Amino acid sequence: MEYTEREAQRLFEEAYTYHMMGDIDRAIELYKQSIEVQPSAKAYTFLGWAFSMKNDYEKAIEYCKKAIEIDPDFGNPYNDIGAYLIEQGRFEEAIPWLKQAIVAKNYDARHFPRINLARIYLATGRLYDALEEVEEALKLEPDYKPAHVLRHQILGMLN
Repeated sequence: MEYTEREAQRLFEEAYTYHMMGDIDRAIELYKQSIEVQPSAKAYTFLGWAFSMKNDYEKAIEYCKKAIEIDPDFGNPYNDIGAYLIEQGRFEEAIPWLKQAIVAKNYDARHFPRINLARIYLATGRLYDALEEVEEALKLEPDYKPAHVLRHQILGMLN
């Protein structure tokens, strides 16, 4: 690993530490420094996440789109854009982003976009579609407790 890549990674890890401690402003500063040293889809995605925690969803989406420009196969920013659009009540706009996250080549958490789709379908009265997405999420991550909770909620509404 070359020096610039190591330095960018070090800055990213420091940013993430501050992010997890709740110092979002310092995390943003360090994610930006990491990107200045060497832009990465991951750093842009996490920078977007930090802005979402300040309820600046437009900036969060902007940074996720930059992440996608760098690595269109990285699934996280697609799911994150979908989640940020959900937070804004822009359900129909969120659906294609979440579906793209599900099929992205480089993504380990495919249950998240499934749950986000279920949230949209639940909010828009499409209970059977919501249940189907939850079931798919549970196939991917059987121990994901929020999916079990959502499943029981939907089943209760269907009865």
